[in-house]
Amino acid sequence: VGALLIQRTAWRNAEQALARLRDATLLDPARLRAARAADLEHCVRPAGFFRQKSTRLRALAAWVDDAGGVDALASRDTAALRGELLALQGVGPETADAILLYALDRPVFVVDAYLRRVWARLGLIEGTESYEALRGTIESTLPPDRAVYNEYHALLVAHGQRHCRPVPRCFDCALAGTCDHRRAGPRD
Repeated sequence: VGALLIQRTAWRNAEQALARLRDATLLDPARLRAARAADLEHCVRPAGFFRQKSTRLRALAAWVDDAGGVDALASRDTAALRGELLALQGVGPETADAILLYALDRPVFVVDAYLRRVWARLGLIEGTESYEALRGTIESTLPPDRAVYNEYHALLVAHGQRHCRPVPRCFDCALAGTCDHRRAGPRD
């Protein structure tokens, strides 16, 4: 649910929507699927695009519910699950991989704007690489371990939020000595 709510919004807004869904006991797939549209939209409103996200959440809930729940999905092949997720409206590669990694505990790396920004500034990528190319690079470099992918992604997000923002905050950045962007000129 969080993977859909976070699309095109800040995490604090997605968190508010999650809290509303939790308070309304709508985090269960069957209950979310059966919820009245107005109730679901009210809960999702803090995350923005509430009508669109409500429709997409209902489709995701139906997919999970039809599969027999999260426990039933756990026994299925990762590639097949990813294909099914990508077939759902509003679920792109980043959202599908976030669901696989964080909800289904699969060793799939999530490529996001933080990774792209940090790696581009470090000179590790051009910045025009496809999602799949970046995911392939990471997954072929790191061991296929869910905990490792989770931690590496979390560290990139934390670094991106603290230092490597759209307007960088290079002061006291641990990567400043190796950062092509920092070496290109003063930032702070």
